[in-house]
Amino acid sequence: MRLRSGVLAAGCLLLQALGVAIFLRGFFPLTVRARPRGDSRGESPAEPAPPGPGAVSNWTKIPPPLFKKVVIVLIDALRDDFVFGSKGKQFMPYTTQVIEKGTSYSFIAEAKPPTVTMPRIKALMTGSIPGFIDVVVNLNSPALLDDNLIWQAKTAGKRIIFYGDDTWVKLFPKHFVEYDGTTSFFVSDFTEVDDNVTRHLDRVLKREDWDLLILHYLGLDHIGHVTGPNSPLVGPKLREMDNILKKIHISLLSKEGEASLPSLLVVCGDHGMSETGSHGGSSEGEVHTPLLFISSAFEKRSGPLTQPELVQQTDLASTLAVGLGLPISRNSVGNLILPVVGGKTMREQLRFLHLNGFQLSSLLKENTPAYEKGKSSKKTIYKRMINVQRRMEGELRRAQTYKGGYHDGFDTYKEMVGNMKVTNPVVSSSSWSEVDVLMLAGTIGHVLSLGASSFIEEEHQTWYFLINTLCLALCQELCRNHFLLKECDPQHGTSLKQNFDGIGEASDCKNIDVPASGNSKLDKVASSAELIKGSDKWISLASPWIILICCRLLRSLNQTGVQWAHRPDFGHWLTSSEHKSELSFLAAVSLVMIFFLVQRRCSLVSKIAMALGLLGVYSYRAAIGNVVFPWQHDSKDISKGITEARFVYVFVLGIVFTGTKDLLKSQVISADSSVKSTGLWEVYSGLVLLAALLFRPHNLPVLVFCLLIQTMMTKYVWRPLKFDAAQITIMHYWFGQAFFYFQGNSNGIATVDVSAGFVGLESYVEIPAIFLTAFATYAGPLLWAIHLLCYLSSEVSRNAAAVGHGCFCYALMRSIPVAIYIVLVTGLRYHLFIWSVFSPKLLYEGVHVFITAAVCLFFTAMDQNHSQKVQD
Repeated sequence: MRLRSGVLAAGCLLLQALGVAIFLRGFFPLTVRARPRGDSRGESPAEPAPPGPGAVSNWTKIPPPLFKKVVIVLIDALRDDFVFGSKGKQFMPYTTQVIEKGTSYSFIAEAKPPTVTMPRIKALMTGSIPGFIDVVVNLNSPALLDDNLIWQAKTAGKRIIFYGDDTWVKLFPKHFVEYDGTTSFFVSDFTEVDDNVTRHLDRVLKREDWDLLILHYLGLDHIGHVTGPNSPLVGPKLREMDNILKKIHISLLSKEGEASLPSLLVVCGDHGMSETGSHGGSSEGEVHTPLLFISSAFEKRSGPLTQPELVQQTDLASTLAVGLGLPISRNSVGNLILPVVGGKTMREQLRFLHLNGFQLSSLLKENTPAYEKGKSSKKTIYKRMINVQRRMEGELRRAQTYKGGYHDGFDTYKEMVGNMKVTNPVVSSSSWSEVDVLMLAGTIGHVLSLGASSFIEEEHQTWYFLINTLCLALCQELCRNHFLLKECDPQHGTSLKQNFDGIGEASDCKNIDVPASGNSKLDKVASSAELIKGSDKWISLASPWIILICCRLLRSLNQTGVQWAHRPDFGHWLTSSEHKSELSFLAAVSLVMIFFLVQRRCSLVSKIAMALGLLGVYSYRAAIGNVVFPWQHDSKDISKGITEARFVYVFVLGIVFTGTKDLLKSQVISADSSVKSTGLWEVYSGLVLLAALLFRPHNLPVLVFCLLIQTMMTKYVWRPLKFDAAQITIMHYWFGQAFFYFQGNSNGIATVDVSAGFVGLESYVEIPAIFLTAFATYAGPLLWAIHLLCYLSSEVSRNAAAVGHGCFCYALMRSIPVAIYIVLVTGLRYHLFIWSVFSPKLLYEGVHVFITAAVCLFFTAMDQNHSQKVQD
């Protein structure tokens, strides 16, 4: 029994997907607690000498609290420039007044990546730096078992009330005497998620039966995900937050008596947001958040406002512990923020510093096996610190070398690949063409580049270079094949034409695919000349140049990577509120072009459904305020667009159902290949409509150029040049990878558009949200993979093994880089950039393997012609 190549590829890829899942589970272990939190009160700092004769030392006791009540207002995705910049002065006047002239201290808190909510809450409450795997765990937060501020407060008998993001409820179960959690993942909700917090305020602020109140507002984060930081919705949301802070501050001041301790209001953000509205990475907009301490215990500010001091986000835990009279969490690496306790006596301040220092030294002792009080041990620690410092200095120098020498290395790589392009004579006896050499060299070069952090950060440059070089090689191939025939002897050309007419007929009868390379390059010339007639000849010659122009335009649409991500691009210009009319026009034109490019192979019913679905896409974007209809003059009627999105989903499911029905008919009832081809193209059309719905309006040109390039390559490049299944598969893979980055994606977590997972949903539903987010992220590679299956299945001149061979080649192109990258990551697990560069790329590769495995299963299901024995 012969095992088909497609089945073998799908099976191997499924095994690899399982292996990758096991590797990821071992490579990203869950954070282990340094010490059980029950022992947190087991030791006290060593007692220093008494302050004077007859004095009694109280340094072994936990100091009394500095504040009676503490209110923490955490505004999700609050960037520092939203408070300290021009937006703060415009939309947060009360907060700005308190910062400039009130009794407050303001700082910029620096968060460490990954900048997602759950790890940031851990950092704020434990003072420790969470592990990278918390990016994944963020989707389903388990209870926090590490020593933390909330547990210490509860143990001390303090009453804690919480309202907001239900991540807190999952992290701290049974810690709150009163709580009301709201889901944080439904990003289409800008108002209810905050109103659900604010509605409790008036009642709680009047009560006296609480010590710590935590409020976590999510609306600003959701606005950022959907519309970006420059959205017109950001200003009203900041004004809403300013009014809430004013209400809390005035209420706290009104309840302070002369004999009682003062209250403290803390305003902070868990993370910021990038210029696209996402977060998770390490850009300045994502890691810098405001941190405000407001209390009557502080001295009133005087003099000009200076730039806020930079502190670490982990410093908040130790500062609040001292303020509440609690032990500092055992695993905290934060430092006490001294201005907050600056109003106390020098002896009290020294006591606070002594507590912080003793806690940090205890943590160092736990994590340093050779830590002893002896002289020899101190020398050992000193030598180790020197060695570590030298190693870090070397790593940083290498990192600087990678950063600075990136362009030189990349130019060398381009020169290396370019030199491998051998200029052959017009008719060559070599079995390798320039295109074959390029594809081999490019694939190997890309895999080898994964060992350098700069090449991973800027991987999009590699794929842009490869597809541009591929277009130039295809241009050379088309020119040679066309002008060779023109320069040939007319009688010789006629005889060639007659000879290969017979081969062409035999190919149609026997269902044999004519290879693109071999000893019969003149054969390909003759068959190519037969297909290219009239104007098609010149369009074919111009196709590679048109594709190059399209790729250049797409590169200007979305800046990605690390080095140039902060620079403005055409996408930022389009998404600004001043250019909504231009964005609306571009979106409308793009949707019309998508219809004309995708409907050619569909049935009449599917064409009508596609037209109505694309109209629904524009209506959905107009409903949520991204674009406007010509008759609209304002954006007051902004909604979630749930009805419009579901209207589109109906047509997506209808088109996919029609295509699936034809596929089942071709597999079970009819052996007609045209029915199968029509079904595949309709399934592909349904996926295109889904991508149009999930893509943001400024990204619709990416979908248009994707369809345009596929159409031109099919008609004017692949068919005239008679490439075989392996060559066409590699080209599809390359373009799929390039379009992954054309969408604005990168190898960083921050570029994942989570808002796509909630289009048309009224609440957070985990499975649909994950599916839609994954589809929107990998739409480029996925659409090119499905197009490959459609193209190989619809070409009647190809034999039945073409689909299986394409599946095998596609699986190979995906599995080899992943396998080698896993080996590289294992060897580089102590690299300086392992958590910031290599690990996010590993997560992307892991998800891509699972998606590719699903695609290969679809390939195998469509490859049902078992009787054909002819090899491709």
